[in-house]
Amino acid sequence: MKIFRGEQMVDSTCQVIYSQFGLAIHQNDHQARRRFVEWAQNEIAVVPYFHKRILFSDEAHFWLNGYVNKQNCRIWSEANPQVYVERPLHPETLTVWCALWAGGIIGPYLYKNDEGHNVTVNGDRYRTMITNFFIPELNNHDVQELWFQQDGATCHTARATIDLLKDTFGDRLISRFGPVNWPPRSCDLTPLDYFLWGYVKSLVYADKPQTLDHLEDNIRRVIADIRP
Repeated sequence: MKIFRGEQMVDSTCQVIYSQFGLAIHQNDHQARRRFVEWAQNEIAVVPYFHKRILFSDEAHFWLNGYVNKQNCRIWSEANPQVYVERPLHPETLTVWCALWAGGIIGPYLYKNDEGHNVTVNGDRYRTMITNFFIPELNNHDVQELWFQQDGATCHTARATIDLLKDTFGDRLISRFGPVNWPPRSCDLTPLDYFLWGYVKSLVYADKPQTLDHLEDNIRRVIADIRP
């Protein structure tokens, strides 16, 4: 078995298993990742600060009981190791969206319904967030200089969502079904997964919040305190 950190390479007998989904890296994933990184390197060669113009975005779940979904835990195995993670059947949860770039953080945005109850994300709620929260937040920035990245979650990639984002960013969209393809299963390429969520979760439970409102206050405070 051969394992290299960073751009992951293994021999033909080994695959990486995502324990929470039982999802293996696909055969063509490595090439997709290389194509994206080479594209980014070419852009940086022309505009040295290009990478500082990318708004990376993502959602994360925050459980009131302090359960942390260890997104970056990977098990290398020739077969699915059938690892199971126990979690509460009906946990109280906040779903939080942020965009992170060199200029700071846009967000957090917490998904709620019209009655103010916490909900998970779907396509309609995601588009509502973009229209009512994200785009207005961009009014303080030169959007013509910015790129937007999102992963390939179904709620992100409906045709209506891609069209909505193109109205704002044009061809400066990094996404599945977008002008620039975001390689699937590449969570270690986005700073939200390898920094932001883990950092925030390491702090918001320090005072053991007992209510969702308390947890929400902690999330907003911790993110607001992060300097560019």
